[in-house]
Amino acid sequence: MAVPWRSSEFHVILSSTLMGIMGVALLGPVLPTLKDVFAVSDARVGLVLTAYTLPGIVLAPFVGLVADRIGRKRVLVPLLVLYGVAGAGSATVETFDQLLFFRLLQGVGASSLITLAVTLIGDYYDGIRRDEIVSMNSSAIGIGAAIFPTLGGTLVVVHWTAPFVFFGVAILVALLAVVSLEEPSTDRAMALPTYLKQLGSVVRNRKVLGMYGAALATYVLFYGGVLTAIPLVLDDTYGLSAPRIGVLLAVASVASAAVASQNSRLGTRFSVTTLLGTGFLAFGVAFLGIWQTDSVPVVGSMLFLFGGGLGLMTPSIDRTLVGAVSSAQRASVMGMTSSMIWLGQTIGPALFPLLATDVFGQAGGYSFLFLVFGSATVLGGVVTITAAHTNLFYSNN
Repeated sequence: MAVPWRSSEFHVILSSTLMGIMGVALLGPVLPTLKDVFAVSDARVGLVLTAYTLPGIVLAPFVGLVADRIGRKRVLVPLLVLYGVAGAGSATVETFDQLLFFRLLQGVGASSLITLAVTLIGDYYDGIRRDEIVSMNSSAIGIGAAIFPTLGGTLVVVHWTAPFVFFGVAILVALLAVVSLEEPSTDRAMALPTYLKQLGSVVRNRKVLGMYGAALATYVLFYGGVLTAIPLVLDDTYGLSAPRIGVLLAVASVASAAVASQNSRLGTRFSVTTLLGTGFLAFGVAFLGIWQTDSVPVVGSMLFLFGGGLGLMTPSIDRTLVGAVSSAQRASVMGMTSSMIWLGQTIGPALFPLLATDVFGQAGGYSFLFLVFGSATVLGGVVTITAAHTNLFYSNN
C-alpha cells in the first residue's frame, strides 16, 4: 500500500499540515463577526489573516535552514507549541490590536509547519510512494479546508472566541510529535559555505523559480479572492450567515481534496506546466463566473471549479520541488516555497478588499475586481499551457 495509514510519522505529517492551514481556513467565515465585534472596516478585518501570514514571509527560509542543520523534530515541536498557545491566547484579548499581536505570534509558530511536513515526506519516502503521499497531503489540505470553515462558522455562533480556543489542539499535535516522530537521517555535517553554495544553485534553477512564482500567484488568488473577498460578498450582498458561508467555502475545498488525491496519477500523463496552466484557467473561469452571476448556487459551482484548480496546483508544486533537491537542502528549498505561499497569503487578504473598496469602488467594487482578476488569470493559464506545448519553459515532470 502506497499510503502508510498506520505510521506515526505519517500522522504527525498530516496533523502538522492541518494545523498550518487551520490558522486561516477556520477564520474565513468568522471575519464578518469580528468586523462587528471590534467595529473595524473590511480592509482592517483582513489584517486578522495578514498578521498571521506575515511572519512566514521572512521566517520560513531561515526556519528551513535551521531544520536542515539541527534536525526537523527540534524545530517542529516548538513551533506547534507556540502556535497552540498564541492561537488560544487570542480568545483573551479585549482590543483589535491585541488580537493582531496574538495572531502575529501564532503566525510565527505556523511559519514552517506545512514546509516541514512536506520536507518530512521527502525525508521518509521516495519514488512513487513519495508522490502518492505528497498528493495525499495536499488532499488533506483540501479536506481540512472543507471542514475548518464550516467548523469556524459553527463555533462563532457559540461565541466569537470559540474558534480561537480551538487552536489549542496544536499542543496535542506537539505531544504526538515528541513521542512518535523519529528524526530523519540527513547530511548535517556539510560545511555551511558548501551548503549555501549548493542551495543557491538549486534555487536559481528555472523550474524551481517557476514553482515559486506559481505558488505566489495561487495563494494571492485563493486567500484574497476565496477566503477574504467572497465571505464579505456573501455577507454584504447575499446576506448569508456565517455557517452558510462556511458551507460554501467548503465546496472549494472538497473539490481540491478530490483532485489533489489524483494528482500523482495525472502527473504521469501530463507535464507539470500543463497541470499548472489548467489550474490557472480554472481559477480565472471561476472568478469570471462569480462576476457574472447573482445566484448563490452558481457561486457555489464556481467555488467548486476553483477548488479543482487548487487541487491541480498545490501537489504539482510540492512534488516537483521535493524531488528537485537532496535531503541536505530540502527544508530550505521548501522553506523558500513556503515564504512565497505566506507572501501570497499576506498580500491577498489585504489587496482584494483594498482594491474593491478604494480603487474599484466606483466601477462596481468586488464585482469588477472579479472581472479583472478572472480575465488576467485566464490569460495566464492560456500562456502557461501554450508554453507547455511549445517547450517555451519546460515540459518535464
